[in-house]
Amino acid sequence: MARWEPGARERLVLAAVDLFTELGYDATTVAQIAERAGVGKSTFFRHFADKRELLVAGQETLSLLLAEGIAEAPAGASPLEAVAAGLERAAGTMGPMNRELAPRLKAAVAASTELQERDALKSVGLAHAMTTALVARGVPGATAALAGEMGVLAFKRGFAEWSEGDRDTSDDLARLTLAALNDLRAASATLG
Repeated sequence: MARWEPGARERLVLAAVDLFTELGYDATTVAQIAERAGVGKSTFFRHFADKRELLVAGQETLSLLLAEGIAEAPAGASPLEAVAAGLERAAGTMGPMNRELAPRLKAAVAASTELQERDALKSVGLAHAMTTALVARGVPGATAALAGEMGVLAFKRGFAEWSEGDRDTSDDLARLTLAALNDLRAASATLG
């Protein structure tokens, strides 16, 4: 196999998720992941510090996209309208690989306490990115934090519906995520 073959990162993620599901997270080694992906261990370590990092692959990019979408929302946008702009921006980058990988990743996370902890930290990181972007727009801290948390919930709900839905339909992740945000907005109005 050629050195630096394109797609190595994606192959490593797919191989890891499959092995985590087949063997369990604890029983899976970096060497097994690299072998399944058709790369050497050194290639694995060029992309990831350790096997735990595979779960959060893409988190920095997703956080950046959410924050950019919020920053680019119109000046008069409410905090949730700005979050919606961030969700649209991030959802627009999700493709067939994300949709295919999601159910397998969900199964792997469900089977491992350590992966559940990493998944929870990923959610915290996404909420922080949105909160920080909202504060930069002048939104008060408590309001920004609430809107950021609602954004994470909306993204998770929309992503779950999209990834678990009928593959023969052209469900739009952005539409599903924004619908989830609207549902959460309506639900929050009943808390009063």
